[in-house]
Amino acid sequence: MLWSSLRLKPTFQAGFNPTGDTDMRKSALVTGGAGFLGSHLCDRLLSEDYDVICMDNFFTGQKQNISHLIGNPYFELVRHDVTLPYVCEVDEIYNLACPASPVHYQFDPVQTTKTSVHGAINMLGLAKRTKARILQASTSEVYGDPEVHPQPESYWGRVNTIGIRSCYDEGKRCAETLFFDYYRQHGVDIKVVRIFNTYGPRMHPNDGRVVSNFIVQALRGEDITVYGDGSQTRSFCFMEDLIEGFRRMMQTPKDFPGPVNIGNPGEFTMKELAVKILEITGSSSNLTFLDLPQDDPKQRRPDITLAGEALNGWKPTIQLEEGLRRTIEYFRTQV
Repeated sequence: MLWSSLRLKPTFQAGFNPTGDTDMRKSALVTGGAGFLGSHLCDRLLSEDYDVICMDNFFTGQKQNISHLIGNPYFELVRHDVTLPYVCEVDEIYNLACPASPVHYQFDPVQTTKTSVHGAINMLGLAKRTKARILQASTSEVYGDPEVHPQPESYWGRVNTIGIRSCYDEGKRCAETLFFDYYRQHGVDIKVVRIFNTYGPRMHPNDGRVVSNFIVQALRGEDITVYGDGSQTRSFCFMEDLIEGFRRMMQTPKDFPGPVNIGNPGEFTMKELAVKILEITGSSSNLTFLDLPQDDPKQRRPDITLAGEALNGWKPTIQLEEGLRRTIEYFRTQV
């Protein structure tokens, strides 16, 4: 376990003020904090005067994502696997720990399931003990290959329990079950958000997700690999909009646990996305078409009606072209 030697004061349980200081900072634990989304969340929380504990085992997280935070006296880095129990005293927990791309979560599918299930149990137990509010970063993958379009939170999904993607899909579904059982049985203060495809700076260049794949291939002048005929659709949410949704969700009343879809309802085919990235990068790459992977959803688009109603009018503000330009600018420094 790696503890940052730069932390100047401990994180105390909510409401415990041993110094009498009237300007106590809230504290938050972010699991998967060195990942793409986790690192941006750490930035956001520190900007709001939080004490932040960033936990990561660095399976997919990258130290470069949080290196700029080392030296901040209110930031603490802990190398730890969420599948193992962890003890700290915090006000809020954001459970983001889990590989989120097929390349990474299919590398060790058993560990992927353990990360979702054991990780949820460990973090929920911590929240129960400390009375912390806890947010679960769930996923649109709980809807599987949907027969309802767009997908509202009331839709139960169409999933394959034994496919190659099931370690992630079913792990996240089980985690949601655990969250709501802890809510009903133990009164744990939970928040569940279902993340639709999100992109932006700090994505892992080799994570196998479509936005990073297309950008890296375009910048390298390689053929852009489109699976299927390119007619399958996705909706892409820029990371800043997603993090704003997280923060608003954490500020909702205790009797509103979710789940809530967080995503951008703009819908694009894979071919449209590839062409747009070629235009922005100025790449001369060609498109090449490969067989569609097993259980790859044909369409995915969030119904964000509930998010708008429950999260103080939340809606995405950054459209695809602007988000892609900012993401491509980042990747130019990485490849």
